[in-house]
Amino acid sequence: MKILVVGSGGRCHAIVEALSRSPKAEKIYCAPGNAGIASLAECVAIKDTDVEGLLAFAKSNDVELTVVGPEAALAVGIVDRFREAGLAIFGPTKAAAEIEASKDFAKRLMKKYDVPTADYATFTDFEEALSYVKRGTLPTVLKYDGLAAGKGVVIVESMEEAEATLRDMLLDSKYGEGRVVIEEFLTGEEFSLMCFVAGDKICPMPVAQDHKRAYDNDEGPNTGGMGAYTELPFISDEDHAYAMQYIMQRVADAMVKEGTPFTGVLYGGLMKTPNGIKVIEFNARFGDPETEVVLPRLKSDAVDLFMAVARGEQPVAEWSNQATLGIVLASKGYPGGYDKGVVIRGLDGVTSKVYHMGTAIKDGELVTAGGRVMIVVAEAPTLIEAQQKARADVNKIECDNLFHRTDIGAKAFK
Repeated sequence: MKILVVGSGGRCHAIVEALSRSPKAEKIYCAPGNAGIASLAECVAIKDTDVEGLLAFAKSNDVELTVVGPEAALAVGIVDRFREAGLAIFGPTKAAAEIEASKDFAKRLMKKYDVPTADYATFTDFEEALSYVKRGTLPTVLKYDGLAAGKGVVIVESMEEAEATLRDMLLDSKYGEGRVVIEEFLTGEEFSLMCFVAGDKICPMPVAQDHKRAYDNDEGPNTGGMGAYTELPFISDEDHAYAMQYIMQRVADAMVKEGTPFTGVLYGGLMKTPNGIKVIEFNARFGDPETEVVLPRLKSDAVDLFMAVARGEQPVAEWSNQATLGIVLASKGYPGGYDKGVVIRGLDGVTSKVYHMGTAIKDGELVTAGGRVMIVVAEAPTLIEAQQKARADVNKIECDNLFHRTDIGAKAFK
């Protein structure tokens, strides 16, 4: 089977690697791909949002399955277009992807179908939004309603910060034109529960925990994710069963009832609060960097699994019992400004999996080409062994312009 993966980051590298393990994957293309993906797939210079270009490529190269990684491609309707052309594609329609593309859509859906989440209100007017914050308590959570590459959520702890953030979102269009969702601030441990979904048929992946803050001890600005791990001791079997029944299955059923059935990966960003498990956010695709620590544990044939979802059939997946832990190496300055083109060496000595997030080849050498550059993912029978292995391998990588967190997974050992 010829397969096209749409995207370019570490998430897509992990998807390509999982697909490459299947004997049914005769040829894998990735558009646009990156320097790491190029070792497993033929990279094609087509942007992930160039739907017509991707469709033309899929047709001319007899692609039998397309797998979509990034949210931007889903938001412009790539799945709708491919389906119209009769091509099998893994991912939700533009209408179903609204569960990520609009925070307000997701909140209204949860309220209608009694899915546990934080109290909220939505605003388009700056003065009304600011007045609402002043009437409430701090900290509170401000969310830009549209897509913002994981950076449109701000926890504000002062009125000055709230006013500046609302100004960014509603007056200065920092993330684009849109609305703001103001949410009750919840406390507890966050975790990610991703499910393969085909209408009302769902199949869970191992739970994972992402680390959003840039620096150790959860300090510094929010990022797209500085590392993740699986095997979370603070999430019990009862917690998992509750989340599946009252959140993930309920939302999948709700989307069917609303006439926008979901296919692909439904990502639940959840929190175990003192008052039970609640939804922080939904994404309409694989999480990043959670995908990089979850997919290495997939024992089932990825081609069969992805194709079953694309066809609307019941997805079934078997997972290894290994613990996984991934540490992101990011360019110094990220998530703010950073330099590109800095040479990376030492990967030859790394025994863990390395998924490339933002790399390129320049003058025959591997160089940095993004904020998050790569993630080193170790597998081991226990989480502490995986952590030790990942740390040791990260220390083998030589680059003057990279930094990383040293405490990924620490919350599991409390």
